Amino acid sequence: MTTQLTEARAGNITPEMEYVAKRENISVDLVRDEVAAGRMVIPANKVHIKNGLEPMAIGLAATCKINANIGNSAVTSDEEGELDKLHAAVHFGADTVMDLSTGKDIDNIRKRIIAASPVPIGTVPIYQMLEELGGEIEDMRPQHFLDMIEHQAKQGVDYMTVHCGIKLEHLYMTTNRVTGIVSRGGSLIAKWMMVHKKQNPLYDSFDDLCAIMKEYDVTWSLGDGLRPGSIADASDEAQFAELDVLGELTKRGQELGTQVMVEGPGHIPLDQIEMNMKRQQEICDGAPFYVLGPLVTDIAPGYDHITSAIGAAMAGWHGAAMLCYVTPKEHLGLPELEDVKQGVIAYKISAHAADVARKRPGAQDRDDALSRARFAFDWKEQFRLSLDPETAQRYHDETLPQDTFKDAHFCSMCGPKYCSMKITEDIRKMADTGELIELAAGVKS
Repeated sequence: MTTQLTEARAGNITPEMEYVAKRENISVDLVRDEVAAGRMVIPANKVHIKNGLEPMAIGLAATCKINANIGNSAVTSDEEGELDKLHAAVHFGADTVMDLSTGKDIDNIRKRIIAASPVPIGTVPIYQMLEELGGEIEDMRPQHFLDMIEHQAKQGVDYMTVHCGIKLEHLYMTTNRVTGIVSRGGSLIAKWMMVHKKQNPLYDSFDDLCAIMKEYDVTWSLGDGLRPGSIADASDEAQFAELDVLGELTKRGQELGTQVMVEGPGHIPLDQIEMNMKRQQEICDGAPFYVLGPLVTDIAPGYDHITSAIGAAMAGWHGAAMLCYVTPKEHLGLPELEDVKQGVIAYKISAHAADVARKRPGAQDRDDALSRARFAFDWKEQFRLSLDPETAQRYHDETLPQDTFKDAHFCSMCGPKYCSMKITEDIRKMADTGELIELAAGVKS
């Protein structure tokens, strides 16, 4: 059994590494070396590779990636609705998609999502296992979870969130939190430990889980079951106690031949983000950090795609390798199609801003090209280079719909008399004729 990690550590270059190198415009040797070091992962289940997956990389040597969460719930959505969300997420630029379905018919939904998806698919296996146990987490036995991991791996899931790092001795640390344990998977494991008065069975079964993950080359997304659910709880002892365990499991997972990335916190004030990113990189030896947001304030339900995109840009700048989107529906309900679009666009902005700030080669090229088109009043090119061309053109045309304005050297904000760029054009014309230099010389004299 080989994985991208074992191949890289043997000095080999896989077809997936070659594909990634071309996508990222970096050398294939760099890709291999980063994968071998555990600083880059290529989530590519061997089953999904055979069925249309387009390999991608997550790590600081690659561009900052974004994930979009979809999935039905026990009260809303269906297969077709989730496929529509998948297509929208991929269309607007999601690099991976997580199926977080918790309702009925999870298997059929996931099969169709994997079959239709060119991007890696992630899951949280405990959701489906709980459904099969009738919602009674107390009835779980370690074998139940091992069986579910293998079942989803056989379907072609590329990476899985498993809450192995939350331990029995951590639970008391959460009792004074404002929002307690907000991770669904983390809270379920906490309940199991309290009922059985035993250690986390997923922690105890970690090596057995690694054997299954390695067989299919499923990438670990080590779940942060004790992530803060409010800025009041950010960077507390519970969060960092679990992070220490995740650092331990990162090393163990890599030693056992599996690819590993680590999930990070969801609510952090701006002044704590850099510290959190650097602490994870130190504890987890540079393993890719996959963060939810983070939200930098808690006062904007309905706008949390904005509050989190602010934090996400800073997290990407300071070392997060992948950003999990937050939609306007976060904390309020299951995202619908338009929510998915808004979340993806917000996070494409965050990831791109992080790439520009990190000065990745070529990251600013699109910005510069759009700025040149804007200055030249080349509206079509400006729209084409936009993250969401349809919306950009619609906003422009709402106020100046006539065809005569499609080549106008102004927009409805300033009109023809107050446009600063038009005035700058006039200044440059004077410069071209030499008149501007003569004026300047006259002022000096």
